[in-house]
Amino acid sequence: MRFTFGILLSSTLLLTAGCGSGEDAIEGARNQPNDFAGNKNPVDDFSSGSTGDSSNTGGLATNEVRVTMEVPQGVTSEGEPTRRNLRIVQPDRVSVYYTNQALAVLDEPAISTRTDSEGFTVIEFTEGLPLGPDVIIDASYGNTRMRALAADADRDVKVNPFSEYLVRNTLSSYTAGEFQGIMECVEDDGGDLCLNKYVWSTLADQVHDFEIDIPSNVGLGGALDVLADRGDFAGYVSAMADYAVLDETSSGKISASSADYNSVFLGIELGQTFLESNLSGSGQWGIRTAQEEVLTDDNGTGYLYPALTLTSFDAFNIRVTSLANDIPYDREALIHQDGNNFFVRGSETWERNTHSSSPGAATLLEDTRLLAGRALFQSITGRGSSRIIGWTRNPYYLDAFTSVPVDDSTGPDRVISGYFSAGKAIELEAEGDQLRRLSTLEDQYLSVLEVNLLRKEGFDADSLNGRDYNMLYLATRFSQAATPLAIEAGLGQWQIDGGTVNQSQGFTALQRDNTGAVSVDPTGSRTESWTLSNRTSRLSRGDVDIGRLNLDITTASGNFAQPDLGIGASTPDGTLMAFNLDDSPLGDGLLIAAEQTANSAPDSGQFRLQGVALALTSDTNRLRHFDNALLTIDSASAATLSPISLTSTHSVNNETVTKPALQNLPDITLSYSQPGDGRVQFSAGNLVLEGFHTASQDQFYLRFRTTEGDEEQIGLVIATRLP
Repeated sequence: MRFTFGILLSSTLLLTAGCGSGEDAIEGARNQPNDFAGNKNPVDDFSSGSTGDSSNTGGLATNEVRVTMEVPQGVTSEGEPTRRNLRIVQPDRVSVYYTNQALAVLDEPAISTRTDSEGFTVIEFTEGLPLGPDVIIDASYGNTRMRALAADADRDVKVNPFSEYLVRNTLSSYTAGEFQGIMECVEDDGGDLCLNKYVWSTLADQVHDFEIDIPSNVGLGGALDVLADRGDFAGYVSAMADYAVLDETSSGKISASSADYNSVFLGIELGQTFLESNLSGSGQWGIRTAQEEVLTDDNGTGYLYPALTLTSFDAFNIRVTSLANDIPYDREALIHQDGNNFFVRGSETWERNTHSSSPGAATLLEDTRLLAGRALFQSITGRGSSRIIGWTRNPYYLDAFTSVPVDDSTGPDRVISGYFSAGKAIELEAEGDQLRRLSTLEDQYLSVLEVNLLRKEGFDADSLNGRDYNMLYLATRFSQAATPLAIEAGLGQWQIDGGTVNQSQGFTALQRDNTGAVSVDPTGSRTESWTLSNRTSRLSRGDVDIGRLNLDITTASGNFAQPDLGIGASTPDGTLMAFNLDDSPLGDGLLIAAEQTANSAPDSGQFRLQGVALALTSDTNRLRHFDNALLTIDSASAATLSPISLTSTHSVNNETVTKPALQNLPDITLSYSQPGDGRVQFSAGNLVLEGFHTASQDQFYLRFRTTEGDEEQIGLVIATRLP
C-alpha cells in the first residue's frame, strides 16, 4: 500500500520551522509558506513567498492529483498561454501505468478518474499517492506525447517538456539494480525508513520552478534540445538523480536539535537587461551582498539579519535535517553597451531584496556534506509604484560542506557552499488583488558563495586578540569614470591585537577601462591597519552579541551603523571569519580569514571545488561558476584539477548573452606547495590557485587566477573535503 507520508513530512517541516519571534531572517524563513495554492495559471498571479510553479489543488481529495498538460507553442496556437512560452491544453488521452528503468509500460495502478468543472483530468490513487519514480502519467495532444512522474509534491502534475525531460533522462540512467534499490527505499522493504524516497516528489515538483523559456517556433523535440543545452537545468536533474541512489544509511542529522547561523553571502551575476529602452539588450555585471534590514511598525523597530537555520528531528523514525534561510541583499549593476558605453545602477535603483529558500529536508552525509534540492522563493519590489518587478530564481542542487560538531549538543560550526541559480526580473501589472506577468526586464545568471557561521550568544571579539590569520578576498568596483570595472582579489596575513588588525596584503586587479581595454596589475599591496569589533544584534529579547562583527578602517562603528569595510561573523571558536565587503575602498565582495595553523597541508583526498571566476577580453565578459569541479590531492607535491563549470558569455559587439552551458574541460595536473602557516599554492602554467587551508585539513580557500589566450580571469574558489 502506498502511504502519503510525503505530505505529512512536508507539514512536519513547516511546523518545526514555524516558531520564533520574527526578529531575524531565520524567523522569516521559518514562517514562509511552502507553496502558493489555488491558481491554475501562474501568468495571472505572481506571488512572493512562493516558488515559480503554481499549484492547482483546489477541490482535490487526499489521494487525488490534477493533470495539467502544457505544450510548446510550436505544437499549437490554441490553448491558454502560460509561463515559459507554453500553452495549457486539454489532452486527447491520459493513461497511468507502472514503469521501470527501461521505461516499459507495465501494469496500471489502482486508480479512478474524473473530470473537474474546468475540464481538467483528476486521478485518484485509491491505494495512496505514489512516492517513487515507478508510476507514470502519460498524456497525448495530437501527435505530441509527454510523460510525468505521478509523485509530484504539490499534486498538480504538469505534463510538459520539463517533465518529459525528467522521465527520459533519469529513469533510463539507472541499472536494474539501482532502480530496484530506489524502489526498496520507497517501499521500505528493509524496515528502516529511508528519507531519500522523497527525492522524487521534490524533483518532480522543482523542475517546474525553472524559468526557462521554450522558443515559440519549436515542438517537443526542439524543447527537449533547449533543456539539454541548459547546463544548469540538466546538471540539476542529473545531480538529483544521483542523490536518489543514496540509501537510508546516508540520512544523518545534526547533533543539536536546532542550529542558527550568521550568513555571509556573495552573488556575482552576468546577464542581459531590457529594463531601459535605450539600453535594451545590453549585457551587465551584477553583484549582490548580504545586508541587515531594518523593519519599523507600530510595535517599534526590528532587524532582519542574514541567517540560516538547521533543524533535526525524528519523523516517523526517519532522521530528518531541515534547512531554511533568508538573506536580505543589496544589488548593484554595471551595464556594458555596444560601443563601450558604461552605466552604473547602484543599490538605490532597487528596493532591498531577499534571497530566501523554501524550508525542506536535506541529507547529512557522514557529518561532512549537506545534500538537497533547493527551491528559492520569488520576491517582489516596487509595490505601489509605477514599476513593479517580480524576481524569479531557479532551483539548485545543494552540496554544502559541514564541519564535525565539537559535541553532541552543538551543530556544525560552519556550513559552506557554492551554487548557481539563473533567474529573471519580470515586469508585473496589478489587476485587482493579483499581479500579472508582463515582459522580461532582465535575464540573470548568478554564481553564489555562501558562508554560514554558527551563532554563539555572548561571543566577544576580544577572544580574537593575539591570534594570526590568513585572509583572502574578492571584490568588484563599478564606475562611470575612466575605469568602469575593477575586480580585485587579494591574499595576506592578519595579526589581531586589541581590536587592531595589523596586516600585510598583496592583491591583483583585473580592470576594464572606458575604451574596453583589459589590463592586469598584480603588484597591489596594503599594509595599513584595520579595526575589528563586536556588532551587537538587536533581538526581541534585547541586545545580544551573537558572533557578528564590524570591520572598519580606523574607528570602530556603532552596532547599527555601516562600517567602513563591511559586516561579518565568526565561528564560536574564532577559527574562521567571513565579511561582506560593502561600499568599501576595496569594493563590494567577500573576505574570508582562517586562523593560521602549524598542521601540515592535506597530502591526499578529494575536494569539491566551488566558486566563481570573472573573465574579460576586449569584446567579451564571461562568468565561470565552478559547481561540480574536483580537486584531487595526489601527494604532498602534486594535485589534479577537474575544472567542471557552468559558463555564460556576453558578446559586447553583438549584444548577446549566452545561456548557461556546461563546460567539462580535461583534467589539469598541478604542482602543489606549502609555504607554511597553512598557506598553499597550486599551479600549472598561467593557472595559479593560491590561498590557505584550515587546521582541520578539510577546507581550502583559494584565489583563482589564469590567462587563456587573450582572456584574463580572476576569482575565488573554495575546496572542501568529500567523504
